[in-house]
Amino acid sequence: MKPQTFKLKPKSTMNMPEEFKKPPVNLGDWIISVLVTKIPLIGFIMLIVWALDKNIDPNKSNWAKAELIVSLIGIAIVVIVISIIGFGFFTNFSDGFDAGQFD
Repeated sequence: MKPQTFKLKPKSTMNMPEEFKKPPVNLGDWIISVLVTKIPLIGFIMLIVWALDKNIDPNKSNWAKAELIVSLIGIAIVVIVISIIGFGFFTNFSDGFDAGQFD
């Protein structure tokens, strides 16, 4: 008597969304993506492109959105800190300033 073997049917991809049918982003693409984002202005522009492009892998798009959010939070913190320091600096020096001394 022959042993019974079971053949698994391949899973159908008909009901899967298109975003799951794409191959994953490989390591080389991730390295290039991270290196491109380190270029000051071009990196920020590329993050916007990757975040808004519908043809990009969803994982890369979500990563770009997260990077943009973190970058914008960092920029906001820097602007607030510089504003506070600048306000304190100019307030401190404006107390002793007399415009009449330059006449």
